Amino acid sequence: MPQPPVPAPNPEVAPILRVGCAAGFSGDRLDAAAPVVQALVDAGGPAVLIFETLAERTLALAQLARRDDPQAGYEPLLDDMLRPVLGQCLAHGVRIVSNFGAANPAAAARRILALAQALRLRPPRVAVVLGDDLQDDAQIRQAAADAGHALVSANAYLGAGMIAAALRAGAEIVVCGRVADPSLTLGPALAHFGWAEDDWDCLAGATMAGHLLECGTQVSGGYYADPGYKDVPGLDRLGYPIAEIAADGSCVIGKPAGSGGRIDSHSVREQLLYEVHDPAAYITPDVVADISAASVTELGADRVRLAGVRGHPRPATLKVNLCHTNGWLAEGEISYAGARAEARARLAAQVLRQRLADLGVLRVDLIGVASVLGDDAGRWLAQQPVGQARDVRLRVALSHPHKPQAERLLREVTALYTCGPAGGGGVRTALRPRLGLVSMLLPRERVAARFEFVAALPEAALA
Repeated sequence: MPQPPVPAPNPEVAPILRVGCAAGFSGDRLDAAAPVVQALVDAGGPAVLIFETLAERTLALAQLARRDDPQAGYEPLLDDMLRPVLGQCLAHGVRIVSNFGAANPAAAARRILALAQALRLRPPRVAVVLGDDLQDDAQIRQAAADAGHALVSANAYLGAGMIAAALRAGAEIVVCGRVADPSLTLGPALAHFGWAEDDWDCLAGATMAGHLLECGTQVSGGYYADPGYKDVPGLDRLGYPIAEIAADGSCVIGKPAGSGGRIDSHSVREQLLYEVHDPAAYITPDVVADISAASVTELGADRVRLAGVRGHPRPATLKVNLCHTNGWLAEGEISYAGARAEARARLAAQVLRQRLADLGVLRVDLIGVASVLGDDAGRWLAQQPVGQARDVRLRVALSHPHKPQAERLLREVTALYTCGPAGGGGVRTALRPRLGLVSMLLPRERVAARFEFVAALPEAALA
């Protein structure tokens, strides 16, 4: 099979685009961005800062927040993430691309403009990417109703196209809702290098660069660390990753100088395979990436090159996640310590199962004895002999469609204080609504992605 021609370099385009990541999930560290931005500024040349803060559950919760407040529904830590670096990014031309728009990108954009005004900065050009929210689609709502679900959110995974279009149109900050995580990186690369939408190898290479960045410090040693087996220095001051993307889609992964962590061929390979079902066909909205023959090469301390990623035509469909209400989750915990603590914890669980037998299956965990390895039905725990653990935290959980029934668990766990077994203490209970998730594929043409600029706020007195 003939190899596709390598695109000729454009002498007017900088040969390297640096993309730094400052968040891998909603709730990530708030001191991550400043060292990354400083490293981008020090390196010079075109640069982009990305924030990846969105997950399936995060988006559904954002939709619920927007129902309560039409101006909410975006990343709640937006101010804390941007305040330390917004001025420096604007002053040095570091563009910002994020998905912290969640369920309300326009409100997030307005909040960024208000933050810039409060910091006495010039108004940035902020664009929002729209079209992923499909909860008003009649067919989707009907499908949810037919399945007996109360729909909370329905969002398609958009690709990089509208991010690139917004950047080409002059956006300094692009706020997205649900886009595929690697698209946050591919979009800037697409805009910078001017690749065609069927330059599959280039798109695939930059997509995998985005995949290495999207989880933040997982690639620089965080999720990799295992003391005595995979040691990582400076875990308390991990450096967030930076990708140097070349015109052929290859990249070099590094981190800010002097930061903690570890970027080598091992940590990069681990992250490269993270959540990838088929290394020869990693499906995204932009391209199907093939890393089966890719090379991972250490160039020096904390510098690893990824090359040789191949690309195949993007799928004709987009993934859509439907989140729906799914009853209530009740949880209760109580501790037992000292002689025969494990036996007392098991007896407490037996009492709860007998008293709540009409509610269905209880999930029982003996934290410190059997929790991670256990199963909801309790079969694994039942097969384990009673041990001699002297410090056990009993956790019992129940999923139920009706709130009053779920609340019974909370009362029964609390009653263990005096109803026995002996010596229980430290009761903690919680009740919260549950969300369910159903995924489907939708023809690409059914999703109308677009971008819009958000008007700057009126001038305000800054005295």
